[in-house]
Amino acid sequence: MSDPFDGTERSLGQLVASATAEMSALVHDEIALAKAEIKRDVNRGLLGSAIGIIAVVMLLFSLPMLSFVLAYAINTWTGGHNGNGGWNLLWCFGLSFIANVLIAVVLGLIAVAKFKKIKKPEKSLASAKETAAIVQNVKPHPRPATVTVPATQDKSASVARSSA
Repeated sequence: MSDPFDGTERSLGQLVASATAEMSALVHDEIALAKAEIKRDVNRGLLGSAIGIIAVVMLLFSLPMLSFVLAYAINTWTGGHNGNGGWNLLWCFGLSFIANVLIAVVLGLIAVAKFKKIKKPEKSLASAKETAAIVQNVKPHPRPATVTVPATQDKSASVARSSA
């Protein structure tokens, strides 16, 4: 028969320290996973925001000049350049406006598609739920409310637990 204390068995203190270290590492890994997922989604959101802002800025700054160019191009295309009159400029400017709105809608749809790719950190949530389920089943051992100092030290000193 072998000796039960041959050095291969760990003491209760070593087991508690090991469990605490592993639990701490697990929590740190879950936090790192959540940070990575959130960073990815923030980057997607920033890209979608940037595209949306660019679409709005382009629409605002280029709309007047683009409208004039397009309206006069339509008028010229319909015969206004040779003195026959062509289409009324009112209709030409209306078509120019519609073309600009269509471009803005396409850019807006691209921005919305980027926003829809943003998801909640599913891996982190699942891992946290799994850890919570495991930790929920662990029951702490009861401890005395106060710990007295050994007789070799000050006899009147006693330390109260912070959770008591």
